[in-house]
Amino acid sequence: MTILDAIILGLVEGITEYLPVSSTGHLIIASWLLGLLDDPARKPAIDSFNVIIQGGAILAVLGLYWPRVQLMLKGLVGRDANGLALFAKLVVAFLPAAVLGVLIDDWIEERLFRPVPVLMALGGGGLLLLILAPWIKTLVKREAGERDDFAQLTMLHAFAIGCMQCIAMWPGTSRSMMTILGGILFGLSPRRAAEFSFLLGLPTLGGACVYKLAKAGRDDPAAFIASLGGPVPPAVGIVVAAFSAALAIKWLVGYLSKGGMAVFGWWRVAVAIALGAAIFGGHVTL
Repeated sequence: MTILDAIILGLVEGITEYLPVSSTGHLIIASWLLGLLDDPARKPAIDSFNVIIQGGAILAVLGLYWPRVQLMLKGLVGRDANGLALFAKLVVAFLPAAVLGVLIDDWIEERLFRPVPVLMALGGGGLLLLILAPWIKTLVKREAGERDDFAQLTMLHAFAIGCMQCIAMWPGTSRSMMTILGGILFGLSPRRAAEFSFLLGLPTLGGACVYKLAKAGRDDPAAFIASLGGPVPPAVGIVVAAFSAALAIKWLVGYLSKGGMAVFGWWRVAVAIALGAAIFGGHVTL
């Protein structure tokens, strides 16, 4: 993997991680287009890197939502009840993915990190967003006056959102799409649902990164780094992902405050059609 490859993957990760379009699906497609998966021996390392690079997206959320993180830290030491409640809800929402992810990670890598499963998830998720778009757009009114706070989410709601997040383990589905839709379903405005999704990404993405690092470096850390072109390309990719994710988050919050989610549905359908055409034309290996 070259530095240019890492920059491209960093941009793809940063822009798509928090948009409801599936960063994993786009990273798999980008890796195929860059020829990084042509060598079967290198594919496991690239697949792992496509998860580890999410560390950049974590840094973006920590920077943009540090006041929220501070409230939760104060809650942990008994200085902010609301912060403690939010922290507890995020933990409850994180648990389903934490347990299920460890159990089926190998199965997912072997069977779903491929073009056809990604195509199915991208297209299906796009159609779902298009169907729900009119309903979602009407909920933007919650921004102006109605109570819109995480306090209205119960622990049961948080657990349900966590279960919905597990569906996104199928690459191409989108963790952000499932958690944002879950937040909306349980009474949050689209903008506030997106914020809950961002914060839930801290333990979810962080846990996935740590797990993949430990798994990749368990046998031969030097060989893993070497297969990624040395330490510089991965580091560059993570930094690029952090900056591009910060820009994407700020844009998404502003967009959801005045628009719906149909644009993301159309994008997903368009990418699925393009990928399908590439597969049918023999340009992408199944």
